[in-house]
Amino acid sequence: MPLKTPEEYLESIKRPVNLYMFGERVEEFWNHPIIKPSINTVMKIYELAQIDEYKDLMTATSHLTGETINRFTHIHQSIDDLIRKVQMQRLLGQKTACCFQRCVGFDTGNALYSVTYEMDEKYGTDYHKRFKNYWIEVQNQDLMVDGAMTDTKGDRSKRPNQQSDLDAYLHIVEENDDGIVVRGAKVHQTGFLNSHRAIIMPTLSIRPGEEEYAVSFGIDTNAKGITLVYGRQSCDTRKMEKGKLDIGNFKYGGQEIFVIFDNVFVPKDQIFMKGEIEFSGELVNRFAGFHRQSYGGCKVGVGDVLIGAAALISEYNGTEKASHIRDKLVEMVHLNETLYSCGIACSSLGFQREAGNYEMDMLLANVCKQNVTRFPYEIGRLAEDLAGGLICTLPSESDFKSEEIGPLISKYLSTCEGIGPDDRYKVLRFIENLTMGVASVSYRTESMHGAGSPMTQRIMISRQADLQEKKNLIKEILDIE
Repeated sequence: MPLKTPEEYLESIKRPVNLYMFGERVEEFWNHPIIKPSINTVMKIYELAQIDEYKDLMTATSHLTGETINRFTHIHQSIDDLIRKVQMQRLLGQKTACCFQRCVGFDTGNALYSVTYEMDEKYGTDYHKRFKNYWIEVQNQDLMVDGAMTDTKGDRSKRPNQQSDLDAYLHIVEENDDGIVVRGAKVHQTGFLNSHRAIIMPTLSIRPGEEEYAVSFGIDTNAKGITLVYGRQSCDTRKMEKGKLDIGNFKYGGQEIFVIFDNVFVPKDQIFMKGEIEFSGELVNRFAGFHRQSYGGCKVGVGDVLIGAAALISEYNGTEKASHIRDKLVEMVHLNETLYSCGIACSSLGFQREAGNYEMDMLLANVCKQNVTRFPYEIGRLAEDLAGGLICTLPSESDFKSEEIGPLISKYLSTCEGIGPDDRYKVLRFIENLTMGVASVSYRTESMHGAGSPMTQRIMISRQADLQEKKNLIKEILDIE
């Protein structure tokens, strides 16, 4: 059965990569204290897929091979698959309280499945066959796949072929019978280092004269010519200090990578788009729709944990019975469940593409993500409100455990009978981490910019809204010709 254990996954990523952090090359990245929590998070995915209680969500039956596979390698075959995806993502958010890094590749695969089929239908190419063969390998080996879309973009007022440096958008620089050579960079790459493979996509709709930018392909994340730079996050070096309490979420974490492609060769059988400009925008839109659906699950699961932390710190502070405290917790739950409702709704109204796979309702997926750009910020604000100012003025763990001043800090951090100051310390640090520290990147900031910043959803909502039909509704009611 093609399901890796957590230990097998860990062993499988122990390979040489050209990685830099803080200006220095990193060897054996899997042992680096800043990186290990993000690896623990991915291992949790592999762990849950092995547990009977979670197999309905974490696994699926491949329509390509008939084998039981990890759901993160599945091509949606029904509305039920779309719903289970969102439920799975909420579960993983609850279990890790951070970004679990495997969604982007999942959503990329599902978008490419239908787009490659339609390109073949129009042009007689064999992209769909190539992609299916590629994806069967992913399924059979339970590989983690990154999806890479965002280019550095250079001068935003100019098109890709107008840039002073043409590498501002990843593009083809050479082509032969065996494949292509590409150059450029992809940024904000969630989990790229922890992935076995990546699928690269255009970042926008490509126009005539820009064909070399309309390219999609699969690549090993440690391929020759790829350089990785680990993204800096607030409070990240706390993971390198002695102790773990100041980290907040000391078990799990996210990861963002700056990926540079310097004349990277891509073999022909791993190319899924090469110059088909009219399908570039459709690939971007379908991927974005799938990924905006995802946010109705993953951010909700993390929100569940943050709400739990806010309720727990209220108990530790002795304020949980106050009516205004209860009302704020209710508001947090209301906002969080609204996000989840959007994720389930866009899944429930899904439809089947000509290729046979299922896709979510695009309008509701964009409404889902538009809400995600707002509600987590309010949930985080309320959590900070309930926690109090100590989340940003708390002394360090070293002070807390000091023989000289530790007892004094414990004395003055003590609140209700039977509640230890160390437990209160842990929860306060966790809330800080999730609203202001490393984890805030994958909760608040990613809620804003992941799967496209707010205006991108508003553009799609305007396209999908069908205002003319709404005008026709009022005309019919008022007998207007």
